[in-house]
Amino acid sequence: MFSRHLALAALVAAGPLAAQQPAAQPRFETTQIADGVYQFRWMGHNAFFVVTDAGVVAVDPISLEAAATYATEIKRVAPGKPLRAIVYSHHHSDHASGASVLRRAFGGNAPIIAHANARARLLAQPDSALPPPDSTFTDRLVLDDPTRPVELRFLGRTHSDNMIVAYLPRQKIAFAVDFVSNDRVGYRDLPDTFYPDHFDTLRRLQALDFERIVFGHGPPGDKASVDRQVRYYDDLRAAVAAAIARGASEDEAARTVQLPQYQQWGSYAEWFPLNVRGVYRGLAAARGAR
Repeated sequence: MFSRHLALAALVAAGPLAAQQPAAQPRFETTQIADGVYQFRWMGHNAFFVVTDAGVVAVDPISLEAAATYATEIKRVAPGKPLRAIVYSHHHSDHASGASVLRRAFGGNAPIIAHANARARLLAQPDSALPPPDSTFTDRLVLDDPTRPVELRFLGRTHSDNMIVAYLPRQKIAFAVDFVSNDRVGYRDLPDTFYPDHFDTLRRLQALDFERIVFGHGPPGDKASVDRQVRYYDDLRAAVAAAIARGASEDEAARTVQLPQYQQWGSYAEWFPLNVRGVYRGLAAARGAR
């Protein structure tokens, strides 16, 4: 069982009727995943931080507002520890904004680390809330530590061409953002997704030796939750490929392709037809490129 710290006080009931209402989810929450390993949730987004001997490695500041609270939570959990590094899982602003706030909160100049492709994209479109990384890599970078080494892995193109996974081999824990989740279909029409690379990247994640995994959205999971995601995308690809083979248009595929075995998953009703559209476009484009 994951231990939890609810970071906001419960709302004060205004009377008997208010007391009967379900409690609102607090804006943020810090969850201990293992000794020295934490998930920080800000509304619907998750970050991930690891307390090492040399300091705290913080993955994804999320936003300017979130980063201020994120810093406070890190200091509460690891008092006196410096900020060792800030890591961007990828360049998208809804996960990577706010590094400057984290830096200032710790009174230093902690390096920002990201994939080389993320640096190129951020330099091409400057944003004061999203400073480019100071240090980059292309395949694998290890932040060594006697007890909790943190490996940063690029497993392939998926939701962006610079998505990395944070991996703790000794604790068998991973952190993966946006391209995988816990029993939820993909976000809308799977924007910024590369095909067929996405399916291969999922299998490389599945091949890592982990037992627990934190996602960029939603609750943590385990190896089985990633196995289910791989199976979902395999089934989705097969169903959409069959629709393309029989000559169905994108609109027809979105209306007719169904995977009822996943209809209890999060956002199935709203997003599954959009998932079909995204995979349809991706597979059709890949076929046209051959």
